[in-house]
Amino acid sequence: MAKQSVGLKLGTWRGINRSLLVLGTLCFFILAATFSKFYSFRSLLIASDTFCNQEKNSQTQIQVQKTLQIVIQKIQREIQEIQNSPTTESSLKHHSFLADILGLIESVQESLPEIQEVSHLDSPINETYYVHFLGCKQRSVEPGEYFLIEEIRKYVKMKPNRLGKQNFMAANGTFTSIGHACFAMKRELEEYMDYDIGEICNDDWKLAQKLMVHGCDPLPRRRCFSRAPQLYDKPFHINESMWKLPNDRNVRWSQYRCKNFTCLASNTTRKGFFKCANCFDLANHEMPRWVKQANTSDNAADFLAHQVLDIKPGEIRIGLDFSVGTGTFAARMREFNVTVVTATINFGAPFSEMIALRGLVPLYLTINQRLPFFDNTLDMIHTTRFLDGWIDFVLLDFVLYDWDRVLRPGGLLWIDSFFCLKEDLDDYLESFKMLRYKKHKWVIVPKLDKDDREVFFSAVLEKPPRPFR
Repeated sequence: MAKQSVGLKLGTWRGINRSLLVLGTLCFFILAATFSKFYSFRSLLIASDTFCNQEKNSQTQIQVQKTLQIVIQKIQREIQEIQNSPTTESSLKHHSFLADILGLIESVQESLPEIQEVSHLDSPINETYYVHFLGCKQRSVEPGEYFLIEEIRKYVKMKPNRLGKQNFMAANGTFTSIGHACFAMKRELEEYMDYDIGEICNDDWKLAQKLMVHGCDPLPRRRCFSRAPQLYDKPFHINESMWKLPNDRNVRWSQYRCKNFTCLASNTTRKGFFKCANCFDLANHEMPRWVKQANTSDNAADFLAHQVLDIKPGEIRIGLDFSVGTGTFAARMREFNVTVVTATINFGAPFSEMIALRGLVPLYLTINQRLPFFDNTLDMIHTTRFLDGWIDFVLLDFVLYDWDRVLRPGGLLWIDSFFCLKEDLDDYLESFKMLRYKKHKWVIVPKLDKDDREVFFSAVLEKPPRPFR
């Protein structure tokens, strides 16, 4: 009987030793994995300076914190069970062993920065953080999973080729794109994509423009028919449309304060976009532009069209006008046999419709977007009253480098009446000087309607040839 009791105790103690050994081994591997994750996070955090990588590292931190908490709880329960069992020399050793591991794990936990999970996604700030926090990893796999509206999920999902092989673009499928900020504007984008397929779209161009301006650009395509004016009339003949106000019927006026072109042209209530209050006054304000100088002094900030085109006789054929306006610059260039497309957006007035009804080409895009032209293709880029003293210096750098990309060697950059505060002038001029363009014209004159606090800067610059490296 005594032998049987001893054998039973020995078997029980061997079972306890086996479980403690397994638990200790498990703790050792978890501790190694925890240290590996932690130092992997540290190395990633130091090596990466991108927002997306920082967010991935934050996610790793949260996972490490959760893992550590689970391990600590399990070890604490095991230590409690050992304390409640009969005390022996072996149990004391195992208790000490587990206590040491627990101390090491808790020291690692204390050394990690505190990370709080995002739990209240109703807050716009937290939702944006959640989007970027989870989006970096998830969007690379299946971005559509983030959205609830089925149409946007279908749009962003990769479309495999029907024949099961690479297409002429050397891709196995089509990858439709949307702007990165669309994930931070989930509610607005889902409202934009919530429609009946094959039916008339909502009158929501203003919502679309809001998405574009805030970085959700490019917008997804839609499978609904865009709304058109109810009583659309054919446009005027090209010989008269250039300098004549269009037919009011050809514009949807529901989102504007003015309800016709006459209201915009009269400007009695200052309606329309404030930087282009007279843009719709074709006869008095627009007609003389770039053929007559408003200021006849030697320090005029505006150059005449023929003065600029004579710099490169016969070489300026195609160009871009990135300005606030109704297409008058493109209309003027057309008289010199130069084809110009006008980048515009509808801020407070139907600028795109106006340009198109005049027989010109409106390019509907924001300043956020990379220009949809290939490298070294345009002869000229013109800009006026848009890239002014409001623009951030870093943003201006990105814009100018993109313009440089699409200008051909020998192409002209026409900065037309750029205005800013006097104290900011040198900083802005440095942005233009960094292009290292040849200066054909360079003028700085005071802006007289702002108490001598602002200045005009105008220049015509030529892109130099850059040899391949």
